[in-house]
Amino acid sequence: MHVRGLIFSYSIVYLKPNQQIDRAKLSPVGSNGPVASNKPILKNLNTMIHPHTYVHPNARLATNVKIDPFTVIHQDVEVGEGTWIGSNVTIMEGAKIGKNCRIFPGAVLAADPQDLKFEGENTRVEIGDNTTIREFVTVHRATKDRWVTKVGNNCLIMAYSHIAHDCIIGNNCIMSNNTQVAGHVIMGDWAILGGMCAVHQFVQIGQHSFVSGGSLVGKDVPPYIKAGRVPLSYAGVNSVGLKRRGFTVDKINHILEIYRIIYNKGMNTSQALEYLEEEFAASDERDEIVTFVRESNRGIIKRYTKGSTDDDIAI
Repeated sequence: MHVRGLIFSYSIVYLKPNQQIDRAKLSPVGSNGPVASNKPILKNLNTMIHPHTYVHPNARLATNVKIDPFTVIHQDVEVGEGTWIGSNVTIMEGAKIGKNCRIFPGAVLAADPQDLKFEGENTRVEIGDNTTIREFVTVHRATKDRWVTKVGNNCLIMAYSHIAHDCIIGNNCIMSNNTQVAGHVIMGDWAILGGMCAVHQFVQIGQHSFVSGGSLVGKDVPPYIKAGRVPLSYAGVNSVGLKRRGFTVDKINHILEIYRIIYNKGMNTSQALEYLEEEFAASDERDEIVTFVRESNRGIIKRYTKGSTDDDIAI
């Protein structure tokens, strides 16, 4: 490329872990020969950082990390081996990225939380191994409430989604396009949020649950269920998802019987939990559901009735 008589090189630069680019060796080349060497600094090494990427000297990069052009990585950032970071990504101070992640263009990780109580505490964002973060996703640092915003292993966070401060996202979770998750939300393993969901702060979403697209999630969603309609309501057990994850038919029927007690027998929550503990044999699924419902601070979503209105959503 010619700019005012100069020619610029676009070769990939190969670095050792934790070694930074010597930009003097990437100087422009004049028409009469090189002003300075523009060859790769180190050959036959696996970490690949484009010369038009900025990496702070205190960032820690493992082997086999590939970073595309125009990305900025701030200090106190750790990136695990085998991770690919696309163009125009910004990873700010306090981020820890796991192994074999894929971070697509435009994502911003570890920006300051959008919380007026934040006073610059040394908080973090942690992204687990094998997680994919698609275009323009934002994940914010925590506040002193939890000190870390965490996304687990093997997650898929689709384009334009937002994960706010102090959220804990479990392993194998999926957040579909444009999902917006407010602060302090906890999302259990294998949970799925459909596109354009909006999750209220402090909500808990149980493991193996599925929330339909476009939902306003104002109350807690218990584990193993489907949630849909307006206002968001219990829509049955997530039997398809449970089968895919190896749950037997007997276990799925056991979970279904538990939720029939909670939602279909005309008992209030306290009565249903007492009945389950007295009449149902102990199992991992029963104990998980009972504990989740009992410890819910915002209350769980209700069974759908024709008289339901959006006024049922807690603010």
